[in-house]
Amino acid sequence: MGTILFTGGGSAGHVTVNLALIPRFVEKGWNVDYIGSVNGIEKQLIEAVPNVRYFPISTGKLRRYMDWNNVKDPFRVVKGLYQAYRIINKQKPNVIFSKGGFVSVPVVLGAWLNKVPVLIHESDLTPGLANRIAIPFATGVCTTFPETVDALPENKCRYIGPIVREDLIKGNAEKGRALCGFNRAKPVMLIMGGSLGAKRINEVVRKALPRLLETYQVVHLCGKNGHVSSMSSGHYKQFEYVTDELPHLLAMTDIVISRAGSNSIFEFLALHKPMLLIPLPKGQSRGDQILNAESFRRSGYCDVLYEENLEERTLVEHVQKLYENRQTYIDQMSVRKGSDSLTALCDWIDEIKRK
Repeated sequence: MGTILFTGGGSAGHVTVNLALIPRFVEKGWNVDYIGSVNGIEKQLIEAVPNVRYFPISTGKLRRYMDWNNVKDPFRVVKGLYQAYRIINKQKPNVIFSKGGFVSVPVVLGAWLNKVPVLIHESDLTPGLANRIAIPFATGVCTTFPETVDALPENKCRYIGPIVREDLIKGNAEKGRALCGFNRAKPVMLIMGGSLGAKRINEVVRKALPRLLETYQVVHLCGKNGHVSSMSSGHYKQFEYVTDELPHLLAMTDIVISRAGSNSIFEFLALHKPMLLIPLPKGQSRGDQILNAESFRRSGYCDVLYEENLEERTLVEHVQKLYENRQTYIDQMSVRKGSDSLTALCDWIDEIKRK
């Protein structure tokens, strides 16, 4: 069939769409390669996938703030560009798919230098810095939100919709309860701050835990180094990060507390899970999660609690309100018209390859 090369990393959100796509191309007989960072989470996730060759390159973070690493990182990016150029020149992919993140910039530039077409995926309502740099060198850009199309070059942009991993809908609630030691007596709340965790959310959740456990069983995805062993109990289960277990945990979940990263919230939407979203504040991000959360609130899919208002009392109040009104959110999510975005995206990649 051909060779496709994927890139994207820095957080799990920059890998999940790739994980949804890769099995489709393996099944169709494509050779699948992946360029990521040396030690990023993408290496851990992709190396667990069979029939994919992983190529690590040097990376440098693209920052909007003053930091001494800003002096060193341009040299790492240049080194990464040289490495990506050589890998692409040797592997000769027919097409490259980029999910974004800082590791993707040298790969897209290396593809452009090798005259290899690139399709970029933008999850958020507005493009991130890495994708804004890369888009001029790309063949096409696919978007998750329809509004994003208005902010991008018309001749290369196409609204595809959310890409949801097919394995997520195959979760088993009984397996989820067995993983956590939970029972059917109380509803289950899933708390997720992203693969890197959410320190403020973790702190407030643990303060509120005695009150939350009066009503709920709580499974807490607390992020790297976020586990606190002294907090463990029969109705509170902590994981730093999960992969194969996630479909089962979601299957048993009644309500979700989460950041507002696009990939995650569209997965909750597809599974009709009522959400309390706590977006990253502007001081810690470019504000994309705030836009994502407000878009979902306007559509009636979630409630939103801003981090500057996050404390034990407000968290408990919002959770109670969310659970009481859960059926209203489920009904609203149920009437949303879905589409086979995964197939549409695969078809566009095939279309680019044939040109």
